[in-house]
Amino acid sequence: MTKFIINHGYILSTIFFAVCSQLIIKWQMINYSLENHSGVYDKFLFAFGMLLNPFIILSLILTFLSGLSWMIAMTKFDISYAYPYTALGFVFIMLFSSLIFNETLSAYKIAGVTLIILGTFVVSRDL
Repeated sequence: MTKFIINHGYILSTIFFAVCSQLIIKWQMINYSLENHSGVYDKFLFAFGMLLNPFIILSLILTFLSGLSWMIAMTKFDISYAYPYTALGFVFIMLFSSLIFNETLSAYKIAGVTLIILGTFVVSRDL
């Protein structure tokens, strides 16, 4: 049972790091608009300039850690079993974007997330 929990911890770490990374990027980008950057070149310069932002750097590190966790998870599970769990990232993103950024929760979003949770539950029965 302990091995089961530890192995699933790699999947959860993948999701945790990825969700944190996305929330940090959203938080840092709230005050910026690309409307001031007319061409594609200007937009790329802006994006590359954001790489100097310490929070964006943290976000990239979290994305890297998510990848490392995923690589470890791939040594423990079939990809057809583990990958559906990554859809839980949608659930956490929707929840935290509503709580942190006051984004709207519609009935359609809630229904979609409910289907994701049910689908993940069904797939997890295959172990």
